[in-house]
Amino acid sequence: MHSTLRRRSGWLLAALPVAALGLLWTPSGGLARADDPPKPGDKDKPPAEKPAEPAKPAEPAKPAEEKPFEPTPAPDFTLKDVDGKERKLSDFKDKWVVLEWTNYGCPYVKPHYANGAMQALQKKYVDKGVVWLCVCSSAPGKEGSFKTAEEWKKAVADRKVAATAVLPDPDGTVGHLYNARTTPDMRVISPKGLVVYTGAIDDSPRGDPTKAKNYVADALDAGLLGKPPPVASTKSYG
Repeated sequence: MHSTLRRRSGWLLAALPVAALGLLWTPSGGLARADDPPKPGDKDKPPAEKPAEPAKPAEPAKPAEEKPFEPTPAPDFTLKDVDGKERKLSDFKDKWVVLEWTNYGCPYVKPHYANGAMQALQKKYVDKGVVWLCVCSSAPGKEGSFKTAEEWKKAVADRKVAATAVLPDPDGTVGHLYNARTTPDMRVISPKGLVVYTGAIDDSPRGDPTKAKNYVADALDAGLLGKPPPVASTKSYG
């Protein structure tokens, strides 16, 4: 009887289609597919894998910090003023000196002289013992230059310039020494011969100079009190 069942079982397995061969006998006597997932609680169940964490976005690169401005020795120079008198920077040792690069034809310079703002600033600090030198590095025939000494004198007188001296620099030698590229472009030199401020005269290229924050005045006021300038370097306009 048993041998008959075994023969029949073998015959049944042989007769099953290929797709049915994935069915296996379970200990309980039922059929199960070989590729069925294991049931919860099975001892041989592998541990579940944790999902991969998403990659963190890269942090933006921090901008490089600008180096703080440090006072540098002011290059010495010699120029003749509009009266033909020789002016040497080293002659003003132990004094505060302002260098103002100017060009009376420049649209950025004109507002400073039109309402007397620049002249008032010059007089205020010259009266306090500051040496104020206006330098014009315009080449002959270019905007702001004058052909003769008399033309220069008239231009200075018409504008009531109150600086210590006005110094034509037709070949641009002094302008190159100080890397002056615009007008107005300013330098403040301490009694120790150091450039302690460089850049724009104020923070308002197109505004009213009398209402603007004046960097040169701030640097001089601080320096005359023995303090460092609140702002030591700006980008000049013009």
